[in-house]
Parts: sequence; C-alpha cells; structure tokens
Amino acid sequence: MRRTLTQISLIKCSLEELFDFHTDSANIKKITPPNTKVELLNEDTTTYEGKIVRLKTTRLTIPTYWDVEIQKLERPHILIDLALRSPLKYWRHQHIFTQIGGACELRDIIEYELPFGILGKLIAPLFERDVKQMFEYRQKRTKEILENR
Repeated sequence: MRRTLTQISLIKCSLEELFDFHTDSANIKKITPPNTKVELLNEDTTTYEGKIVRLKTTRLTIPTYWDVEIQKLERPHILIDLALRSPLKYWRHQHIFTQIGGACELRDIIEYELPFGILGKLIAPLFERDVKQMFEYRQKRTKEILENR
C-alpha cells in the first residue's frame, strides 16, 4: 500500500536560491542527518530531466544503493525524482517551491511503498517516523544554510 508524507517549511531566501540549492546534488550531503552517510556516485552534480542520480547510503553500517531518475524539472518551482532502484518497492519525491512574500515555501511530498508484504506493514510506523524525522532535519538544515549565506 502506498503512503504519502508531506513536510513543509518557510525559508527566507529567493525562489531561485532554493531551487538552485536543490538542483545541486552535491548538497545532499549537507542536509543528510548525521546518523546516515551518503555518497554521490555520479561525478556530475548538475540536475536535468532524465538524469539518473546514483547514491550509496549507509546507516547502522548497512549500505543501500539508490538510482534516482529526475522525472520532472520546472525551474524554479518543481523537482520530482523517482527511485528506479532502492530498498523500497516504490519511492517518489516531489520538491515544490513557492514564493510567499519575502520567503519561500519548501514542500516535500514523499510517496512510498515498503517491500516485504505483511512484514513491511508491521515496520511501516517505524519507517514513517524515520522518514518524517529525516525530512524535518533536511528542511531545518536547508533553512540554516540558505538563511545564513
């Protein structure tokens, strides 16, 4: 069963700054929680529709590999990525950027489905809590970085 999580923050920066920050895939390291190590396996950090971003994440000494396709890129409002390979059955992440007065709304919409049938359903509450904490951290760090430039 697919589930959806949404995380929203207001960040005092321009729409272009927020969009550019998210389209530089090297910034993923800056906003990843300290309990997770992320390695960008691509040398090219530019983002464009159709690009496959390859990542290795390590948590609790367990490595996982992700191939994520940039599905949609509409400057400066939308970035959507879809996991082609990941530990999950399904993962789609929408970044939506909206100017609101002197600030920008960063809206992350994460759609996911866990593997493992009934076992996946049992661990779903733990996984959802973990993903929510990760995106809270990511948005907090993004805000700190962009507001302190």
